[in-house]
Amino acid sequence: MFLPKPGKVLQTTFQMASDGSLYEHMMTSLQVVIIGFVVSSVISVPLGLMMGTYRVVQAFLDPLVNFMRYLPVTSFVPLFILWIGIGLEQRVAVIIFGIFFQQLVMIADSARSVPRDLVNAAYTLGTKRHETVFHIVFPATLPNTLDILRVTMGWAWTYLVVAELVAARSGLGYISLKAMRGFQVDVIFMAIALIGILGLATDQLFRLLRRVVAPWSQ
Repeated sequence: MFLPKPGKVLQTTFQMASDGSLYEHMMTSLQVVIIGFVVSSVISVPLGLMMGTYRVVQAFLDPLVNFMRYLPVTSFVPLFILWIGIGLEQRVAVIIFGIFFQQLVMIADSARSVPRDLVNAAYTLGTKRHETVFHIVFPATLPNTLDILRVTMGWAWTYLVVAELVAARSGLGYISLKAMRGFQVDVIFMAIALIGILGLATDQLFRLLRRVVAPWSQ
């Protein structure tokens, strides 16, 4: 009863795909994950590089970041609803909160691993302090940064069900939670499988991007 046959899962998938509802749910979830991931990454990458390069930035942000990254994401879902309301923004906020501080810490650690001799040589050649981050540290950490983004993209997919836990009307997380109430185990397995497939697809895209953008690191 609680472990459906693969044929039943495939049948359910084809049925939902034929009426277009499955595509709608997939696109909704993809939109939530992509927007949340992009917003988080656009902020965390430069900020993380500055944290790893400048001690004053690290001293200012490190205590707050290390505190925030241990807070449970699920406990903030009702707060996001109160602060933001119900809708796409609330779901995106869950994704951002789930991965932003983790990205920040890992990117800062990557920036700190850049040899100081490289940075000092840039200063000797006349590079200004604010130029160091983008002309020296960023290129040196690019392969690691792409790996960090690839890993945290996977985490973003794991937070999808949490993001669609309350008041969602579409999405793979939504249909899995709805199916749970009706003991539709085939739908749950279908949603889980599709989340895994979409996550794997984005993972492979990041692997390809790394080979194209940073071929010297292979």
